[in-house]
Amino acid sequence: MRVLGLVLMMGCGGSPGVEVDNPLTDPDDGPAAGNPNAEDACEIPAEAGLADVSAPTTVVGDGSAASCTSEAVVAAVAGGGVITFDCGEDPVTITLDETAKVFNDTGPEIVIDGGGLVTLSGGGERRILYMNTCDENQVWTTSHCNDQDHPRLTVQNITFVDGNSKDEDEFDGGGAIWARGGRLRLVNSRFFGNVCADEGPDVGGAAVRVFDQFEDAEVFVVNSTFGGDEGFGNTCSNGGGISSIGVSWTVINSLFSHNRAIGNGGNPAQSGTPGGGSGGAIYNDGNTMTLSLCGTAVEANDVVQHGSGIFFVTNNHTGDVRIENSVVRGNTGGTWYAVQPQISTHDDTPIVVVNSVIED
Repeated sequence: MRVLGLVLMMGCGGSPGVEVDNPLTDPDDGPAAGNPNAEDACEIPAEAGLADVSAPTTVVGDGSAASCTSEAVVAAVAGGGVITFDCGEDPVTITLDETAKVFNDTGPEIVIDGGGLVTLSGGGERRILYMNTCDENQVWTTSHCNDQDHPRLTVQNITFVDGNSKDEDEFDGGGAIWARGGRLRLVNSRFFGNVCADEGPDVGGAAVRVFDQFEDAEVFVVNSTFGGDEGFGNTCSNGGGISSIGVSWTVINSLFSHNRAIGNGGNPAQSGTPGGGSGGAIYNDGNTMTLSLCGTAVEANDVVQHGSGIFFVTNNHTGDVRIENSVVRGNTGGTWYAVQPQISTHDDTPIVVVNSVIED
């Protein structure tokens, strides 16, 4: 086991920290949101914290569980703005009959806040949430859809279960959430039992798949859990938790465990194989991107090909990985660990490790 300690830098990125109340730290069902074993929790930059939901645009439900329907959720997401729920005092699971889709002209700020009581389910049949600034069906709002500042989508205090994007051909991956353009932020969220295609060299993100963020800004993942215990993990060809192309991530006080990348043959696919099998928790591919983990645990994930914990490959050999106050351990399978165990990168990719444990 390698225990590495350097001079601890302020927070994640040096931004002033904010308080983030987490209603999912003691959930009734499934592992908590966030990393419960973080000895050194990291500061949360202001831009990564909870969105204000004090004046919602739409409240789904009228106080009863029966009023919180698939139709109401889909309509609320299509309408945009700030969305909250009033489904009663007890936890509720809403199984969607169709994917909830963001329309790009309904922001610029869009917030979906489950209040710590709401679970959205794909019923094992469909993706749960979709945002795509370059999809004409969701309304084009600029002439540069791959680099626009809206919608700015925040998903918080909510659980996503049993999303399934295996039947998606054009926009593959992202069993629970698929997002392109604008900005995406995940706070106090949980992802259990989501799946995408079993094979393929680049398809990935059993829970979340992301493309093209505004001005190459990072996706923030804060106090969130992907899997978390046996029987709750997410599964895809690549990226058992999250996956992206050309996108940077800042992951704070979060947990990735018991996720699997089950493809075979890597990317590009080896002769005679369907491809895939990399990035048990995290799969990052593309150019000029970064990955920052702070106060985060990546453990007990599994792969067939590469990166039992993390797969991070920049085709133009730029970008870096930073691991601070975190642990990467107990991940299994795979090869090509040139710089650090359980992390597959080019041998010239800088990996800065601060006050963290990475197992051999």
